[in-house]
Amino acid sequence: MENLKNNLLIQKYIEWNEFGRSLGMDFEIPEAGKSVYTMTVDSRHLATPFAAHGGSVASLIDAGLGVACLSMVCNEGRIVSTVSLHIQYMRPALKGDLLTMMSEVTKAGKRILFVEGRVVNQKGEIIASATATMNAYPAEKAIYTAF
Repeated sequence: MENLKNNLLIQKYIEWNEFGRSLGMDFEIPEAGKSVYTMTVDSRHLATPFAAHGGSVASLIDAGLGVACLSMVCNEGRIVSTVSLHIQYMRPALKGDLLTMMSEVTKAGKRILFVEGRVVNQKGEIIASATATMNAYPAEKAIYTAF
């Protein structure tokens, strides 16, 4: 089975994703259309002395959903961007929690992909669930707009 993490576009995503690195996020791609993203909640993620800011959890969610979609289209020379994102927070993510975002593409059209996932802590408790719509487009568009 191909290791999609070695795909050139995914390697570029890893290289250019300074934001994900700054939050301590990492991911694996078990198969095309799925991703497992992780992040341990520490002081940089906190909104209170003990609970993560919803934005840091949202960042983990958006990244996880995006990489699941990227893994579906990267071999076609395409990348993705978020069109819509819906999050339901169910419990707080606490300092020290290991958060795992599991994502799966539910439908992939020519340009639009639908994806869903959930964040759990190390106890298996659901922290949040989410759905998103992603747009797939040629990678060259992103590279050209960067200059």
